[in-house]
Amino acid sequence: MIRIKKIKNQELLASLRRIGNLTGIILLMAVMIAAVEKKESRVVRQVVIGIEALEEDRYLIDSADVARIIERTFGYGLENLPLARVEIERLERVLRSEPFVRDAEVFLDAEVNVHIELSQREPVLRVIDRNGLQYYLDKEGNRLPLSGHYTPRILVATGNIPPHVPDFLEKDNYALKDLFFLAEKILEDPFLKPMTEQIYINNSLEYTLIPKFGRQKILLGKAANMDEKLDNLKLYYEKALPVSGWKKYRAIDLRYKGQIVGIE
Repeated sequence: MIRIKKIKNQELLASLRRIGNLTGIILLMAVMIAAVEKKESRVVRQVVIGIEALEEDRYLIDSADVARIIERTFGYGLENLPLARVEIERLERVLRSEPFVRDAEVFLDAEVNVHIELSQREPVLRVIDRNGLQYYLDKEGNRLPLSGHYTPRILVATGNIPPHVPDFLEKDNYALKDLFFLAEKILEDPFLKPMTEQIYINNSLEYTLIPKFGRQKILLGKAANMDEKLDNLKLYYEKALPVSGWKKYRAIDLRYKGQIVGIE
């Protein structure tokens, strides 16, 4: 009899533990549901917008532009909006689709503020195409519109430039692609970058560089053998220019292999 009573007491304790565990789980779920409901009933206190600056502390897009993009897309602003209506992932997608925005991160803090952190695309080339349309290209070849806030002092390309198409870097024998790669070579060269003001393409798709200093135009010709031509240009600047000076030649012709010709 004593053994049977002990077994029944153990079963009772086990049952009580199960009931206690179940009750604890139910209470925890209730607390979590109440916390979620309380959180979702709260409203956004403030929208904090941070934008990473370009060189010289410049901005192609500002916080007012960001606020207008949000209101235009969603039909309302974020301040005083219930948290349940804040679509963080959609908001990030919308902002990343903007031409000046390279990346966007959105998050909430403990004080119910919405933080928006943006990085900007960096223009490297300003293009005025053969139809008179103007735009920027960034380092990846993305097309950016002109900005009402800031006009970057960057390399300019003009002349017989075909229209921009999204896949222009994948096309064969496309002048905009050759132009972009030439601009890349110039901008990556610490000697040529500060010397070069403009790239011009004529109707025969021959390239001419216009330097920032002096009156000489640099005739590069077709896009072929461009590395050799730019090396010859640097050789001219380093060796011949100190002797001839800026005013002697009106053009430097690099179109022919192995030659540097001064045209008076």
